[in-house]
Amino acid sequence: MPELPPVTTTVRRCPIRPLDQPVIRPATVIAMPSLPVRRRLVAALAGAAVLVGALTMLAGLVAVPGPWTAGYVSEAGTTGMPLAGGYRWGLIGLALGVALLGRALRRDSRPVAVLLGAAAALAACSGAVPCTGGCPLPPYEPTTVADVTHTVASVVGMVLLAGAMALVAFSASFDAVSRRLAAAALVFIVPLGGALGLIMLFVGRGALGATLERVLLVVAVSWLIGTSVATAAAGRARREPRPGRRAMVDG
Repeated sequence: MPELPPVTTTVRRCPIRPLDQPVIRPATVIAMPSLPVRRRLVAALAGAAVLVGALTMLAGLVAVPGPWTAGYVSEAGTTGMPLAGGYRWGLIGLALGVALLGRALRRDSRPVAVLLGAAAALAACSGAVPCTGGCPLPPYEPTTVADVTHTVASVVGMVLLAGAMALVAFSASFDAVSRRLAAAALVFIVPLGGALGLIMLFVGRGALGATLERVLLVVAVSWLIGTSVATAAAGRARREPRPGRRAMVDG
């Protein structure tokens, strides 16, 4: 028989992993929405509530006999007006939208959330306590407690809303879109509000004051809706993978 060649055997040592040692796998990064779904939903609901409330108020204002551009806007909610109840409920709905927006922005800035919450409460008070016919103001006309309460709630609420705009405009906590929206609104809201306040104090009810009030409200509603949309659509990505786990990117 022919001789067979020698057989060479190579033994390789393989490390044995202890049973209690965890398995380390590559990290997987899943890009999640920049903001929690709940926060986005709250911001979207805020914009919807403000829009529906403002349109309801507009319907009540247009239903007032005579030119709808004359007199104070609040006159649409006085007793005897065709859609007085609708106007007041529209204002309360708008107040709800302001409160929801404050809730959505609380993560970015608590002071902004506080100002918006207070403004919402005052707007709701203004809707719940309507002024009397013509919304008379001192010292030019006899007034009631309801007239003063309604006016003070409306004015202070608008001042707080302007304060929230200023904080958003100059705070690094907010994205560029929100800051620009707030800055643009401030450019109009400050001079318009100042002029309207002076007219209410020294002139009283008139066509110029009525026009300024309507423009002021359009700016305020536009900012509320714009900020709600920007907050609902905003996004940031942050990657924080951890070995052996799925890292969820969340802003």
